[in-house]
Amino acid sequence: MKIYRLHTKQNLPISIDKAWELLSDPKNLQLITPDYMGFKILSGADRPMFPGQIIQYIITPVLGIPTKWVTEITHVVDKQYFVDEQRFGPYALWHHKHFIKEIPGGVEMEDIVDYKVPMGILGQLVHPILVKPKLDEIFEYRRKKLIDLFGEFKG
Repeated sequence: MKIYRLHTKQNLPISIDKAWELLSDPKNLQLITPDYMGFKILSGADRPMFPGQIIQYIITPVLGIPTKWVTEITHVVDKQYFVDEQRFGPYALWHHKHFIKEIPGGVEMEDIVDYKVPMGILGQLVHPILVKPKLDEIFEYRRKKLIDLFGEFKG
């Protein structure tokens, strides 16, 4: 059983309050997801994040095939971090930690995603060709979108 990890950090020239406002509202996930993913929230995003919150989405990550994704917000510490875990969706495991902390001149946002692809050895063979490049592309889109929204960090 191979578990993969995606780890990104980004500094932004905004306050911790502004960063948390963006991150703690599940509706903002659509804003930082590429349009081609066909991201649509079905339910559960009607209030700011809280532990136990279930959010249902539809995404079209590959070949325009709609996929239902259900996540649970399992941990929330105000203006520090939250964790979302897939309950149903395309991965055998998806555990995503979102951290923010104040730094001189802004905030550091850190994402740590531990995930497992389905389909055993076949999934592991497809991972470097399809899954990893797609995840890298999505997180690079987020990085650029956050710069478009808040500007380049100059610290």
